[in-house]
Amino acid sequence: MKFSIQKDYLVQSVQDVMKAISSRTTIPILTGIKIVVSDEGVTLTGSDSDVSIESFIPKEDEDKHIVDVEKEGSIVLPARFFSEIVKKLPKETVEIEVQNNFSTVIRSGKAEFNLNGLDAEEYPQLPQIEEENMFSVPTDLIKNMIRQTVFAVSTSETRPILTGVNWKLEDGELTCIATDSHRLALRKAKIETTNQEKYSIVIPGKSLNEFSKILDDSSELVDIVITENQVLFKTKHLLFFSRLLDGNYPDTSRLIPDDSKTDVVLNVKEFLQSIDRASLLAREGRNNVVKLSTMPEGIIEISSNSPEIGKVSEEVQSKSVDGEDLKISFSAKYMLDALKALEGSEIKINFTGAMRPFVIRTLDDDSMLQLILPVRTY
Repeated sequence: MKFSIQKDYLVQSVQDVMKAISSRTTIPILTGIKIVVSDEGVTLTGSDSDVSIESFIPKEDEDKHIVDVEKEGSIVLPARFFSEIVKKLPKETVEIEVQNNFSTVIRSGKAEFNLNGLDAEEYPQLPQIEEENMFSVPTDLIKNMIRQTVFAVSTSETRPILTGVNWKLEDGELTCIATDSHRLALRKAKIETTNQEKYSIVIPGKSLNEFSKILDDSSELVDIVITENQVLFKTKHLLFFSRLLDGNYPDTSRLIPDDSKTDVVLNVKEFLQSIDRASLLAREGRNNVVKLSTMPEGIIEISSNSPEIGKVSEEVQSKSVDGEDLKISFSAKYMLDALKALEGSEIKINFTGAMRPFVIRTLDDDSMLQLILPVRTY
């Protein structure tokens, strides 16, 4: 195999597939990047058997010449060294040639590296996916839906299903839900689908985080293909496979209260900054808890008390408070995460009592909500 390629395209592709490569894999060849050169261009693959990423670099893109193929072929090169080498090469063009016994020469300008490669035939096959169950979502929407939910997945392996985000598709509406049983994030969006299939799958939070990092901010469509145990995201030059989590996701609809006893409307920025300040002292304590109390004339008091450090209290003027007086404590971190995920300048919080979960929504937008369970402080 022998080809030359524009360095910036190669670097970008290598960075993308590196997101799937783990140094902790039990299959040694998976610490490498598979490179396949064909008449159409160059395909790079990285995998840790849970997530696989395939990136394609065409010979030409929008009249720009990217790859010259002298001899087709394939090789697996050690990912860590290859990615570092490619980044630091001196010139804009890189030439890669595989010689005897998988020894690979990488040249650029006056620099020449020799890397010992492995036989690409030994590299595990990517899942073969039938594409009949496909729907498409714009890139920027998918990025937002991931950002607004994935932070709420559980980091504990005691209930593995909660380490993923539940994606449900029904009647042309995609709903993403994540919960770690102390909080919940939900985001819905109408999408175009041709088939009337219903799906409910759980995608590992780790996979979604990595996928989100690869996506650029554009409105181009991402095709999503679902099978029994895999999901495939397809963009123009990228395939991103992730295994799905086994098991049934808990029914979260009954966690979300229908009624409320106290409704508060607040400016997001002011509220977020006051929680952030209160958490300065709370963070030191073992629980990072702040307390919210309603006061006369629509004033909300945010306070925190760490006996060994000190205390803080601050008053925030709400837009409105309706219903019963309330004192409630909750995790400052959970509240900050939730507020950062919501879009809009004003939020409405529906409280159903001091020990019941409360719901945060943006005004006039029911496509997303955040739910937090309070903390007992007495």
